[in-house]
Amino acid sequence: MSNYHIKHLEEYYQVYRKSVREPENFWEEIAEEHFMWQKKWDKVLSWDFSKPEIKWFEGAQLNITENCIDRHLATRGDKTAILFEPNDPNEPAIHISYKELAERVNKFANVLKSQGIKRGDRVCVYLPMIPELAVAVLACARIGAIHSVVFAGFSSTALATRINDSECKMVLTSDGSYRGKKTIDLKGIVDDALKDCPCVETVLVAKRIHSDIHMEARRDKWLQPLLDEASTECKAEVMNAEDPLFILYTSGSTGMPKGMVHSIAGYMVYTAYTFKNVFQYRENDIYWCTADIGWITGHSYIVYGPLANGATTVMFEGVPSYPNFGRFWEIVEKHKINQFYTAPTAIRALSKQGSELVDKYDLSSLKTLGSVGEPINEEAWHWYNDNVGKKKSPIVDTWWQTETGGIMISPIPFVTPTKPTYATLPFIGIQPALMDEEGEEIKGNQVDGRLCIKFPWPSMARTIWGNHQRYKDTYFSAFENKYFTGDGALRDEVGYYRITGRVDDVIIVSGHNLGTAPIEDAVNEHPAVVESAIVGFPHDVKGNALYGYVILKDTGESRDQNNLRNEINQIITEHIGPIAKLDKIQFTSGLPKTRSGKIMRRILRKIAHKDISNLGDTSTLLNPEVVQDIIDNAL
Repeated sequence: MSNYHIKHLEEYYQVYRKSVREPENFWEEIAEEHFMWQKKWDKVLSWDFSKPEIKWFEGAQLNITENCIDRHLATRGDKTAILFEPNDPNEPAIHISYKELAERVNKFANVLKSQGIKRGDRVCVYLPMIPELAVAVLACARIGAIHSVVFAGFSSTALATRINDSECKMVLTSDGSYRGKKTIDLKGIVDDALKDCPCVETVLVAKRIHSDIHMEARRDKWLQPLLDEASTECKAEVMNAEDPLFILYTSGSTGMPKGMVHSIAGYMVYTAYTFKNVFQYRENDIYWCTADIGWITGHSYIVYGPLANGATTVMFEGVPSYPNFGRFWEIVEKHKINQFYTAPTAIRALSKQGSELVDKYDLSSLKTLGSVGEPINEEAWHWYNDNVGKKKSPIVDTWWQTETGGIMISPIPFVTPTKPTYATLPFIGIQPALMDEEGEEIKGNQVDGRLCIKFPWPSMARTIWGNHQRYKDTYFSAFENKYFTGDGALRDEVGYYRITGRVDDVIIVSGHNLGTAPIEDAVNEHPAVVESAIVGFPHDVKGNALYGYVILKDTGESRDQNNLRNEINQIITEHIGPIAKLDKIQFTSGLPKTRSGKIMRRILRKIAHKDISNLGDTSTLLNPEVVQDIIDNAL
């Protein structure tokens, strides 16, 4: 079991040095000792960032579900694999054992095959956080179909875009979903999306809220009757190491969302290894990540990473505020959670409720606390540390991305001394570099720059679906022979990293990456709007909120501005989803532009931040007078 479970700081440095000096040997050892392979690899790694082409464990054959399920059956068959906690606290939790998970996944896989899904076909999964979501993902992997999970909070337009981009043959959905007090008509959203999706042949519908829904003849089928007839035996398809496992869309700073493609073997090895170490998972621990499987955090650290380690992973359907703001802590007490992984947004929202709601519950089972989605601010860190962790459960502030597949920079609990707001040290095998504007690497400590990674790691995305050139342009063109993360970072005197935020036009709102361009495109569709620019501004719960500067046509001047604001947000909701709504909308006569016509977002950002002390030289702008006008009318 060498190197698989790091227990103290000296060991971290030892293992880290080995992983950087002899990466092939290091990862080969991890892969060989801890996973099931149908055939061993011919070559551990080949890579070329100039193309970019990355292959791990080339020539190997495997099925990820055999590693997540089958190999545990002999020793952990009766152990709970997935613990489902429903939205309504009065509905009983469901424990799905590894044995039962095997049967459910095989049945579902057989249903997919009976409906014409073959290896390499894309299946869109648009489901709430119910067990069927995890089972569907694993069933696709079982037969070699490529899953594309779309978060069930996205609008029909966003859903249609993603279905069409990867030409999904099938959509898996439910009659609806529960979200706190509300129900959401997921099937209606799917019906709407599919008006423009000629590639979809079949829709399978799970029952959750038992609502009356429209079923399209020949296309739509209820899932349960098909599962009832299906066999519990399904041989796992033998896959190649570099075959795609899934596509997951992430917001670009411009236009179309990017379908990141993750392949099987490297992703499996890395998510399993990071899960084991970053959460210091032990055999009978109960682990809970509050994310949605619609995001990469859910893929890697609710489904694949935990199950590859034979862990018990909790799936929560609800929201932190329902039926009240004590719900998270009630669940921690009820299931004796040992590792708790959530987002700074949730922590900030809960901290606003004070600590009384936390103190009501017994949180003594907690050993490790995690934070994901955006850098955690100091105030939230201390509240989390003091009130939830009682200063005895270390906080792992994890930095990583959809594109990286797994955690890249993070403390290891009880190993790395933590420091508020710092993601601390690179994980094993990760080689970060800070770059300056000229493209030179900045050496030494107490420096800041653009965060790049200079050597491949097993779980990195291999391409953007159907657009390899865009993958190259986005991640490998800014700095030669390096993966550019799009984030800025600083390195302190001991070599700890702190992520300082995006350096492109992506804003992180409540842990979700939102590209400004698609939101501006939506705003500009309003008939009264000429042009818009969107920036982020600090928000004490969401971290950032969105501030829109909007130029109206003359016809819009006389209209009720509050109505206009509502209409603009309605369009955003329809095109992208409610997560992208603007908190502030300022109507303005113009936007500050360079002589080449580029909007000076830096100035707009400063005004939104209420920081107008140093706007730089605005005299070179095409329209310098507009800046004062915007300042005078700022919200």
